[in-house]
Amino acid sequence: MRLLGKQEVEDIAIGAALLGTGGGGDPYIGKLMALQAIEEHGPIKLLDPEEVPDDAVIVPSAMMGAPTVMVEKIPSGEEAVTAFQSLKDNLSTEIYATMPIEAGGVNSLLPFALAARQGLPVVDADGMGRAFPELQMVTFYLDGMSATPMVLSDEKGNGMVLNTIDSVWAERLARGATIEMGGSVMLAIYPMKGQEMKQSSIRNTLTLEENIGRSIREAKEKNYNPVHSVLDITNGYELFQGKVKDINRKTETGFARGTAKIDGIHEYNGRELTLSFQNEHLIATSGDDVLCVTPDLIAVLDAETGMPITTEGLRYGARCIVIGMPCDAKWRTDKGIATAGPGYFGYDVEYTPVEELNQKEGK
Repeated sequence: MRLLGKQEVEDIAIGAALLGTGGGGDPYIGKLMALQAIEEHGPIKLLDPEEVPDDAVIVPSAMMGAPTVMVEKIPSGEEAVTAFQSLKDNLSTEIYATMPIEAGGVNSLLPFALAARQGLPVVDADGMGRAFPELQMVTFYLDGMSATPMVLSDEKGNGMVLNTIDSVWAERLARGATIEMGGSVMLAIYPMKGQEMKQSSIRNTLTLEENIGRSIREAKEKNYNPVHSVLDITNGYELFQGKVKDINRKTETGFARGTAKIDGIHEYNGRELTLSFQNEHLIATSGDDVLCVTPDLIAVLDAETGMPITTEGLRYGARCIVIGMPCDAKWRTDKGIATAGPGYFGYDVEYTPVEELNQKEGK
């Protein structure tokens, strides 16, 4: 166990935005919520998964909805507390700790704000190792665990308890409710025992985010480009450098969907990259070549600062570096690819690991 203060939260926010692959909510909002909680309640306890008793109850907390909505509909934090308390009452048991369900600007940091207010620790693990747009796209689902009972809560005070036959139905019903509740809600979801969390979660995601964020911060302080450090930490690959020339983005069916086109610069001059996203970046192509595809991670970094750029933050004229990173091995199983691979999102390509695609490119 260790205590997290303001600097650790600042670093985690940066790393979370990068592993969030463009989604997971606005990192600035998530950071402010966590920093305010630390100011009011003190440092946050971060637990290694092995420190959690096998029979303890763990409940992840998260935001659901389109990241674009949160630019205008900023959560107060009360929504997460309400959802968490409602699920606690439904379970009729004490909750030992919370944890992120995914990596992302809000969804990595929301559990910090909640934990500080509830006097609980946060577990250094998550259910994706990145961000994905749908509730069943977690390692817990891959291992047969149920998303429900779960609670949705909005800023108006509305709350909903769902019990569904499986996590796919949880996604369908919760998505419809989220749209009616204004496009974003807070969740308490996937209640589990400590033993299940240890077996199924992706461990030490928050520490990885902190290491990524620290490397970018130190590069800025020492005036050097952080991209190489980020690639070393994540075992990633540089896919492209360029300038955003077109962005087509809309919010529909509860998601931020769209494409971005990037004109190549430097050694990529004369080429064009297309990014397609559904909250998160899902596929990067250049001409007929696939450079990286879900469930591997695609992130866009500011070319000057190395700071991650979210899908809602992409702007015309932005100079950027696009990188690809290998996903956790759990996503490279048959069920993992069926759940969050290119075929699920309608892309007519076979999943090929990013390291193989970049070998073919001679990188």
